[in-house]
Amino acid sequence: MFVGIPRTPFLLALAGAIPFLWGGLTYLRPEIGSPVASLLGARFVGASVLFFYGVIILSFMSGVLWGFAAKADYAVGYALSVLPALWGFFMTGSGPTAAATNLIVGFLAVLMLDWHFWNLGMTPPWWFKLRVIITAFVVVSFLPVVI
Repeated sequence: MFVGIPRTPFLLALAGAIPFLWGGLTYLRPEIGSPVASLLGARFVGASVLFFYGVIILSFMSGVLWGFAAKADYAVGYALSVLPALWGFFMTGSGPTAAATNLIVGFLAVLMLDWHFWNLGMTPPWWFKLRVIITAFVVVSFLPVVI
């Protein structure tokens, strides 16, 4: 499953998924996050960290996709690349269940964009495999808020 993905991008992507896993865990078990919430504030645990970090990562993914589009000066790619950031900005202002659902939709849409750019040969060959793995972690992390 991990064959062909370079070690450094794989480990950095996994490290980038830690806040999602932490958010999902501390949403399910608030007592685990209590010391962190007391020390750093409530936005670093539970649904808050999922939402804040989710919007940041959707914006980050917009930048990554922009970079792929720039390699080929792909006009449609530029337009597609801004959608994840806009989605995160506009679709997380509602209650927790709707925000989590919208972020799941956003990350699944980014995965479709990843596939599109990968299918056009604009990404490294291992890119889509990595994105499937990380997207699965992210989506699972949001499920406690949705269910």
